[in-house]
Amino acid sequence: MKKKAVTFGEIMLRLTPPNYLRLVQTDNLEVTYGGGEANVAVSLANYGIESYYVSKLPANPLGQSAANHLRRFGVNTDYILWGGERIGIYFSETGASQRPSLVIYDRANSAITGIKPGEVDWESVFRGKHWFHFTGITPALGDGPAAVTLDAVRCARDMGLTVSCDLNYRKKLWSTEKAGEVMSRLMEYVDLLIGNEEDAEKVFGIKAAGTDVTAGKLNDAGYQQVARQLYERFHLQKVAITLRESYSASDNGWSALLYDGKEFYKSRQYKVHIVDRVGGGDSFCGGLIYALLEEYPLQKAVEYAVAASCLKQTIPGDFNHVSVSEVENLAGGDESGRVQR
Repeated sequence: MKKKAVTFGEIMLRLTPPNYLRLVQTDNLEVTYGGGEANVAVSLANYGIESYYVSKLPANPLGQSAANHLRRFGVNTDYILWGGERIGIYFSETGASQRPSLVIYDRANSAITGIKPGEVDWESVFRGKHWFHFTGITPALGDGPAAVTLDAVRCARDMGLTVSCDLNYRKKLWSTEKAGEVMSRLMEYVDLLIGNEEDAEKVFGIKAAGTDVTAGKLNDAGYQQVARQLYERFHLQKVAITLRESYSASDNGWSALLYDGKEFYKSRQYKVHIVDRVGGGDSFCGGLIYALLEEYPLQKAVEYAVAASCLKQTIPGDFNHVSVSEVENLAGGDESGRVQR
């Protein structure tokens, strides 16, 4: 039986200066589309999962272009709602060396911020599906999106889907206090929780000991304790934490750990020379969801997810345009980057 997955969130118009230019320098902006849950949907479609995306977009050419962009890469857009005044926009300035990347949002009053409970028929959406994924970005967009997300996870749980959440804390969207309050309610329905080296601290006040994110120093034992606390507090099935060591904007160490309540599974670490780090965490989520849907052993699952997200950070744009064989080749140990003929 072909596995089917659903994601729910906001896809945005992304505008990026070319060739590492700053926004104040450029006369041109490159156009693409992206957003946390949309990025996961594309990854899953690339791997052969039947992938469905739920959102709300304006009934204008920009909204249509965003939906077309998803369909181009195999994502089903039948459950997108049409309405509202505008599409969310973000400007992404690509960093280099010691200059960090910069994201500026222009998404206030975008179409999805006006979504209300009852607009999405979640029972119809989830019928015959196996997995539901959302991130902490969607409930951060307002009370309406938060309420619709809560309806979604409740319905998914009732209908027997596995539910995953990427915490994805965004300080430009809400406070740590509001995030902790809203996300704690949603956690009751989550099976797999995914976060990065900062999310658990910002949202739930759970900090890894012996870690200095700014200095690029991460302590595996500290994050094992974070995973254990999250697992126990929210009665989860699994917890995954991505671990980024930022040597500069251009060079990072990248690895992850996965915890199932019994054992910790730590991936190998990759030294990544970054082309575009936006979507790195989403590509990890997509890789892990695929591996778990395909019932990979847990060590192989976390290795697959980390390899997938390593490759994504070498690809411009939000989406991870890689195949299963390419990911498995890297996860199997081929880091040579030699030309494939």
